Amino acid sequence: MKASSPTPRPRPHAIAIVSKVLKVILPVAISAGMVIWLFHKVNFSQVKGIIEQGVGYGYIIAMMIITVLSHIIRGIRWGIQLRAAGIPRIPVTAESVSIFGAYALNLIFPYLGEAWRCVYISKRENCKLSTVVGTDLGDRASDGVMILLLLFLTLFVAHPAMQRFLDKYPLGEAIDRVTTGGRLWIWLGIILAVLIAADYFFRHTETVQGINKSITRIWDGFKVLFHMKGTGMYIVLTFGIWICYFLEAYVCFFAFPFTRELITQPGSHYGLIPGLVVFVFGSCSMGVPSNGGLGPWNIAVMFALSLFGISDSDGTAYSIVCWSFQTIILIASGIFGAFYIMFSKRKLEKEEHG
Repeated sequence: MKASSPTPRPRPHAIAIVSKVLKVILPVAISAGMVIWLFHKVNFSQVKGIIEQGVGYGYIIAMMIITVLSHIIRGIRWGIQLRAAGIPRIPVTAESVSIFGAYALNLIFPYLGEAWRCVYISKRENCKLSTVVGTDLGDRASDGVMILLLLFLTLFVAHPAMQRFLDKYPLGEAIDRVTTGGRLWIWLGIILAVLIAADYFFRHTETVQGINKSITRIWDGFKVLFHMKGTGMYIVLTFGIWICYFLEAYVCFFAFPFTRELITQPGSHYGLIPGLVVFVFGSCSMGVPSNGGLGPWNIAVMFALSLFGISDSDGTAYSIVCWSFQTIILIASGIFGAFYIMFSKRKLEKEEHG
């Protein structure tokens, strides 16, 4: 009798294709799913009416200008890291364009922009891609530190609003239950111990070595902050970036009648407290893979505004207008970046051919 042939294992290139497809499909599915959820949760004809009743578009334009400014500051900040890693100084416009292109491409799917800006700088300056990737990872790690600091600040200065979130929503109750119980920390300790043991016993395998190299690159990109020239300016620019991010949310408060009421509300400190809560909720939602935050960001902002008595329809109108016009400026700045790169290449080619 003929022996049955063993089931063939999936070939590496097939696994890679599936992985790439999932990277594209997953963010789209998350965005679509959350937008559909919004349609079921909110009366969109009412949202349309709210928008048509009047939006202070002067403030929306101010928000768009602040968005561009935040990207310019981020580009200059990254330039400090690049020089610390041995990459020559590049023009501020090129630094800014690297960020413009990154955020525009992130609208297609998450992290595409991060990969692109590393490749752009690597090719432009003819330097090692791994070096640029290390600075990019350090750049994002410093942002992670800022998000944690802002989260703790919000928990302290906006404690009543955060407590309402924990009490009002099932998600908040779940977070409160999990974080205050000892079981979470026990499991985290077990998982950490397992990871350390796995890293030790399988340290010679290709997978673990690749993971360790990635962790090393992250650390190398981050630790350069502590001994590079211009650390003080880097810190100043970091605060500048995140102040701009906060102002993007806060300035839009003036564009809607229902959020303008929060500015004069007693105990809101001229709307700074609700502005901080909306900003932090929106920032945390960006950790969810989606196309430019569409879906997760809108829902997070709607939840945050509801903590201050803003209806779901009003909160959705605020989030849709802000997200839409921010997307417009991201696309516009990305197009500017594309033209800049094209003309820069032509200029370089003319200089080479003399």
